[in-house]
Amino acid sequence: MPLEVIASQGTPLPANVPARRLMVDAHQWAAIAGQLHEADACLLTMWGADERDRSGLFHVFAAFLWSNQVVLLQHAMAGDHPAYPSLARWFPVAVRLQRAIYDLLGLETDEGDKRPWLRHDGWPEDCFPLRRDVSAAATYPNTPRPYPFVPVNGEGVHEIPVGPIHAGTIEPGHFRFSVVGEKVLRLEERLGYAHKGVAKRFEALSLQGGHRLAARVSGDSAVAFSWAYCAAAEALTGTAISPRTAYLRALALERERIANHLGDLGALGNDAGLAFGLMQFSALKERLLRLNQEVFDQRYLMNYVVPGGVKSDVGPRSVRLLLDEAAAIERDVVALRTIYDEHAGLQDRFKDAGQLTPSIAKAQGALGLVARASGIERDLRVNMPWAPYDDLHPAGMLRIEGDVAARVQVRFDEIVESLRLSRLLLEKLPQGSISAAIRAVNAERIGLGVIEGWRGPVMVALQAEESFAIRRCHVHDPSWQNWPLIEHAISGNIVPDFPLINKSFNLSYSGHDG
Repeated sequence: MPLEVIASQGTPLPANVPARRLMVDAHQWAAIAGQLHEADACLLTMWGADERDRSGLFHVFAAFLWSNQVVLLQHAMAGDHPAYPSLARWFPVAVRLQRAIYDLLGLETDEGDKRPWLRHDGWPEDCFPLRRDVSAAATYPNTPRPYPFVPVNGEGVHEIPVGPIHAGTIEPGHFRFSVVGEKVLRLEERLGYAHKGVAKRFEALSLQGGHRLAARVSGDSAVAFSWAYCAAAEALTGTAISPRTAYLRALALERERIANHLGDLGALGNDAGLAFGLMQFSALKERLLRLNQEVFDQRYLMNYVVPGGVKSDVGPRSVRLLLDEAAAIERDVVALRTIYDEHAGLQDRFKDAGQLTPSIAKAQGALGLVARASGIERDLRVNMPWAPYDDLHPAGMLRIEGDVAARVQVRFDEIVESLRLSRLLLEKLPQGSISAAIRAVNAERIGLGVIEGWRGPVMVALQAEESFAIRRCHVHDPSWQNWPLIEHAISGNIVPDFPLINKSFNLSYSGHDG
C-alpha cells in the first residue's frame, strides 16, 4: 500500500504541526519504517511507555519527519517479555535510542548493539527506572565496570581516552580516539554521564508546571524546549494562544538562536587562534543578554514561555530598544564576518576540517544547523511552519561543503536572518492578550510540540491524565542525531583539531542524556 494512503489512515494528533499516529503490529512497525526510509523520511525520536497498569502492555513509539508532517508509529507489546523489531537497519540513530529505551524500560530489540547507553551502573541491570513499579526515590549502590569500547588493531595504532572530565567548564562526555600518530582512524563516544532522570521527574509534576523542567532540559535551548512543551500541552487541552503570544514566543526563540550563534562564533575564533573574535562576539552576546534582562527580566529566558502565554509583555519603549539593538548587532556582525572571511590563518583552520559530506549527513539523519551546512534543506520554520512562522516566511540557509567553515557560515547567515525576523516580529506585533487559561484534559491523550531550536528540531511528547496530571513526558534534543556524526567528521583529521570540530557542532550533553 502506498505510504500516502497508509499515513492518511492514521489518527490526527494534537500538535502545533501536522501530525498523525498509526497503531501498528510488529510486522507493520518494520514495514512502514522501511517505506518511510525509502521516502527520505527522518527518524526524529523514539521512546517507550509502561502501560501495564492500564492494559498490561508496554508501548514503543517512533516519530518521523516526512512530507511536511510528523508520522508517529505506536506498537504495543506483551508485558512479560517486551520486544520489537530494530529500526537501525534503516535509521542509524535508532541504535542509541533503542539502547536508551532498554536501559530505562527494558524493551528489547531483535538485533543490534546491546551495550548500555544511559545506565552507567547507576542502577542494576534488571531494574528499569521508567517502569511504573519503580520508585523515583529508589537509590542503588554504584559498582562501576569497564565499558566495552570497540577496539581498533593494527601496526602503530594506539588509543587516546579523553574525558568524561574535561579541561574546560563543559559537560561530561568520553571520547575514545584510535590514532596512528596524530591522525584519527576512529572515534567512539560514550555519553549518558549527565543523565538526570528527567522523564521520571515529569511524572511528579502538573500539566501547568512541567514547562519549568522542560526549559531546563538543555539550558541554552530553554525557549525551544519550553515552547515545545507548552505547544504540546495547549494542543492536548485545546487551548488557543493569542497571535501576540505567538509573536512574542518567536521573538524569544530568535533571540535564543542569535545569542548561541554569537557565543559559538567567538569560541570558534578562539579555538582557531583568534582571541580577538572571542572578545568581540562575547561582547555582542553580553549586550543581547543585558537587554534580555531589561526587557524580559531574565538574561536566559528559562521562565518566559508558560502554558497559554508568556510571562511578560513588551511595551513601546522595549520595542524601540530591541529594534535599535538589532540594527547595532547586525552592523557589528557584518564587520566581524568580513574579518573572519579575510583572515588567512582562521580560514586555513576552518576549511576542510571536520568535513561531513552531504551523502553521510543524509544517510545518518543529520538535523538542524549541522544538516544545513551539509546540503540538507531542513528547517521546520520553513518546511513545516507553525504560527507565527507561517506569516513570516523565513528564508532557509544552506551550505554544501560540510566542514567547519560551512558551519561557521551558516551561523553568520542565520544571525542575519534571525535579526530580520526579529524586526518583522516587533514591527508587526499584534495587539491582544498574552495569556490564556489551560483547559482540563477530558481524556487521556498524547500531544506533540515540535519547535526548530537553534541546534535543530526539539520535540516534546506529552501524555496527560485528568486533573492536570502528567502521565508521561518524553523530550528530545537534536543532539541525539548529530553526536554520532562527529565520529564521521573527525575521521582522517588530526587529534588537535578535535576541539575545533567539536565546537563547530556544539551539541548538548544534557539535552541528549535526559
